[in-house]
Amino acid sequence: MTPSTETITASASGTWELGDLTVNRIGFGAMRLPQNGTAFTRGDSSDRARAVRVLRRAVELGVNHIDTAAFYFSPLRSANELINTALAPYADDLVITTKVGPGRDPSGEWTWASPDQLRGQVEENLRQLGRDHLDVVNLRIARSHTSSSVAEHFGALAELREAGLIRHLGMSNTSPERLAEARAIAPVVCVQNMYGLGSPPEHHAFLRHCGVQGIAFVPFWAIAGTGREAGATTTESEAVLTVARDHGATPAQVRLAWTLHQGPHVLAIPGTGNPDHLVENVVAGTLRLTAGELDLLAS
Repeated sequence: MTPSTETITASASGTWELGDLTVNRIGFGAMRLPQNGTAFTRGDSSDRARAVRVLRRAVELGVNHIDTAAFYFSPLRSANELINTALAPYADDLVITTKVGPGRDPSGEWTWASPDQLRGQVEENLRQLGRDHLDVVNLRIARSHTSSSVAEHFGALAELREAGLIRHLGMSNTSPERLAEARAIAPVVCVQNMYGLGSPPEHHAFLRHCGVQGIAFVPFWAIAGTGREAGATTTESEAVLTVARDHGATPAQVRLAWTLHQGPHVLAIPGTGNPDHLVENVVAGTLRLTAGELDLLAS
């Protein structure tokens, strides 16, 4: 059974170091905060007061790693602005990770930055968050360009790191080849890729490779899976449902727990605008799955 939520904080999930920054392994993803329903649609903007409450409650629950991006916005809301409103002045142990590479113009249309445009994206994040440096910046690679060189883009970010605008660098939607290319330019503290139950063998291998290198592996869509931006699907395998019943947990909690069991270097950044789901996500960090349960889920 899951422990009482009254005494649980994100520290129960354990910790990992992003460079010289220690974070609890259960964090928070801000993608869904600006909008109701599916992310990146032109639907209704979220309730501002509720989003602020969720962020403040996350920190109260011990979350000290928040993932965001300047392109997380709806017609009336910006994830970065909500974070600034809710959490500034920021606690000393709060780590905010953001992404650059993609961008969205005011109408919501997607653009991709050239190397010389990355500084503008970094400065945009700094302004929105109200900070003079960014803790971690991930270079997000387009799905259609994962085999292309990242040297110029990552080199531009390395220069901004040397200038003091960025503390640590990471990569998102990357591959072992691109990671090796980036590490030849500057240290990489994290890899943020799609990953979860049902991922193909090469994804598991890459996760393990990151662990050997001491690099945090940060899955996105660990709960949503193939639902991606639309959110979790309504159907679950019998294996997930069985493990959930045995622990008195939800399928989403089992998926998060399974993710964290893949290695001590694996972090989770589940996102939600629902206060109850937030608590459930934090509690997932306490679930301890047996070897038999892990085998069942892997099958």
